[in-house]
Amino acid sequence: MTNATRRRSSLFARRSWGETSRISAILRRETVGGALLLGGALVALVWSNSPWSGSYQALRDVTVGPAALHLDLSVATWAADGLLAVFFFVAGLELKREFVAGDLRDPRRAAVPVAAAVGGVVVPAVLYALIAAGAGDGAGRGWAIPTATDIAFALAVLAVVGRFLPSALRTFLLTLAVVDDLLAIMIIAVFYTADLSVVPLVGALLPLAAFGVLVQRRVRSWWLLLPFAVLTWVLVHESGVHATVAGVLLAFTVPVLRSAAAGGPDAGPGLAEHFEHRVRPVSAGIAVPVFAFLSAGVTVGGLAGLATALTDRVAVGIAVGLIVGKPIGILAATWLVSRFTRADLDEGLNWLDVLGLALLGGIGFTVSLLIGELAFGLGSARDDHAKVAVLAGSLVSALLASVILRARSRVYRRVHEAEQVDLDRDGVPDVFQPTPSVPAPAPAADDGPPGPG
Repeated sequence: MTNATRRRSSLFARRSWGETSRISAILRRETVGGALLLGGALVALVWSNSPWSGSYQALRDVTVGPAALHLDLSVATWAADGLLAVFFFVAGLELKREFVAGDLRDPRRAAVPVAAAVGGVVVPAVLYALIAAGAGDGAGRGWAIPTATDIAFALAVLAVVGRFLPSALRTFLLTLAVVDDLLAIMIIAVFYTADLSVVPLVGALLPLAAFGVLVQRRVRSWWLLLPFAVLTWVLVHESGVHATVAGVLLAFTVPVLRSAAAGGPDAGPGLAEHFEHRVRPVSAGIAVPVFAFLSAGVTVGGLAGLATALTDRVAVGIAVGLIVGKPIGILAATWLVSRFTRADLDEGLNWLDVLGLALLGGIGFTVSLLIGELAFGLGSARDDHAKVAVLAGSLVSALLASVILRARSRVYRRVHEAEQVDLDRDGVPDVFQPTPSVPAPAPAADDGPPGPG
């Protein structure tokens, strides 16, 4: 078998230098966002279990907004419906970019993270349903809680303990988490929409279309785009569909590729990249941490209360789904893809690497908390138990993943150091460039002919 054939049939083959640099930059930003997220959650837990817990509950219940528009919402609801729409807007931009202009526009490469994301949704949901069956009191509504992967939390852990892992593995986790978020928002829209009002939903198409026309014409002025985005959000919220769906819909209208009329390759980055650079700091630095602060606060009640929460079959189903179901689903789906496509792991990689990333998939913090609130109602006993399970399951998953990835990262550190020394004058490691002595990999269908080397 030739080198070119082996590369075409390899899982997690080396990505392009541009994609590697982009993923590294995202990891650096998400490390800060993940730290803020954990800080917000920790403050909420300490406050809600302190003698001043009543003031924390009072803060969450403060109502603001115009009643005439049905937007007189609690601060906690504003965080879940409004701030997370910003988070899903960024996730939608990242997803569209990956499949339009990223290395994963090749269906052969996209198949692995997409299949892994689907497996990571199906298996936890089945395990939860089996464990929580017969628990009563609407327990079945929580089946989707352990299906979500938290991008900021997972990437923050990866950035700390796995920063020397090959870039293809980090791209895999990022894409898996983004696809996972898309599946989560579809689940929220379909299964957690109680009362659907068709007229506002259809009406939301008008400002959405206006927003789409403006961005397709490369309009960047926030004062012109923001009113249409807000109106789209208001109408989606009024329709009964969870308002975060508006963030994804808006993101999907943003063009990824540069405009040929504006100068082609010299026109600068596409609008999707431009908006991502502008909005991601708001999402990672404000929206997600504030949501975590307003949602993670649950009064545990000491060891006795913790034991009560974790013996609830709903909580057990969530914890097992995150700790066991997510890694089994991700790992099994990845193995099946390799089996049916007869692809092997790329040279130097190990299935322990995939297991470590699969365990990171069990970190289901932000979206899991959101689905728990939608399933059981904010502040209910079942919602509190679900929060305890999400926090415990995410923490255990992070610890298990850290043990494996830290050990594997040491193995890859020597390779990384060698690549850093091996830099050309253009700043690109030689390992990313074909040389006369090593046959160049076959280009993807739309990559065009390779450069002169």
